Amino acid sequence: MVYNNQMVGMGRNEVNETKNATRHAEMVAIDQVLNWCLRRSKNPAEVFQRTVLYVTVEPCIMCAAALRIMRIPLVVYGCQNERFGGCGSVLNISSDDLPNTGTAFQCIPGHRAKEAVEMLKTFYKQENPNAPQSKVRKLNGHKR
Repeated sequence: MVYNNQMVGMGRNEVNETKNATRHAEMVAIDQVLNWCLRRSKNPAEVFQRTVLYVTVEPCIMCAAALRIMRIPLVVYGCQNERFGGCGSVLNISSDDLPNTGTAFQCIPGHRAKEAVEMLKTFYKQENPNAPQSKVRKLNGHKR
């Protein structure tokens, strides 16, 4: 998240390590901006209204709703989130008329999209240490 040309919050997906399904990169970054504001005695509402979010993937529906509630004016993202996207791929949380849910925000999709897709491929190739162990294991070259 960038405010006055300064990075004030940065996040990454922490869902697996925290075992908390809400710890998407956007939510982590929002928490960091809130802490940044607290340390500098800044009004978070004023900061968020002048903050741009740069993110690899289109925010999901949950994150798009949070960004809307925080009144983020602009989100720049790399690739679409065709399964959970909240900025047009599945729902238009970012721009629909949704009374009493914050302010609609502008999205700029496709920024460095090829790089974003490659980053996602790398992320999903990594083994998830919190995934359940397979029932089929190899032990000394034999399946058990």
